[in-house]
Amino acid sequence: MKKVLLILTVILITQMSFSQQESAFGDGEWFKFNMSYSGFLKAGSATLTVKDAKLKSKDVYHVVGKGWTTGMIKWFFKVKDRYESYFDKKTIMPYKFIRNIDEGGHTKNLEIDFDQKSHKAHVNNIKYNTKKVIDTKPNIQDMVSTFYYLRNNLDTGKLKVGDEVRVDMFFDEENYGFKLKYLGEETISTDFGEIESLKFRPYVMAGRVFKEEESLTLWVSKDKNKLPLRIKADLAVGSLRADLEAFKGLKHPFKIVVKN
Repeated sequence: MKKVLLILTVILITQMSFSQQESAFGDGEWFKFNMSYSGFLKAGSATLTVKDAKLKSKDVYHVVGKGWTTGMIKWFFKVKDRYESYFDKKTIMPYKFIRNIDEGGHTKNLEIDFDQKSHKAHVNNIKYNTKKVIDTKPNIQDMVSTFYYLRNNLDTGKLKVGDEVRVDMFFDEENYGFKLKYLGEETISTDFGEIESLKFRPYVMAGRVFKEEESLTLWVSKDKNKLPLRIKADLAVGSLRADLEAFKGLKHPFKIVVKN
């Protein structure tokens, strides 16, 4: 059950081509996900919200992601996570990232300021009252901005089964290389009806949380919104599934093959 929001955001990286196209999202967009454990036990909820904002006189999007456990699960393992990203409205390059989490008593409180020109990350560890500067890769993304950056540039016309993409992200205090494989198209049944989707296999780090590198599968809508519809994860203990439960503020029509 740990790193619930990390799963939701990292696995949504579905970019295969970086050609500029019409924006997939805008101010006011909001998602809510329902999460279940081992197929039947309600585990928690998560939300992602996009708002217009200003950061040091710059026009930015401010995205807030929240994740929390619900029901019986929270009596055994309580999660309360909050992630925030401030990124440029045109380039989608992040300027600031905040991670404030409590996962079963394991806590972190980090603020990271990105200098995209000098390729530096200024990490302020509020919990331990320490600061450090770390070199980053050019055009580095944070965990939240990555989703919006790649979602905004996805060229579905060029996707081929087996295609892979690597993305440079900065997470906590290190650069992180992420790889994703495209598995093809699939029409899936959702709370909203039958939806045409694109299916992906993200590669994750096997160990304490995930069973193996290929433990995750995700589906995103095959339309201009590129909505995250479903995520399945095989964990070291049990499995986790997240389904899109509600949304509002979409920039484009949401295409449904057959309505419920």
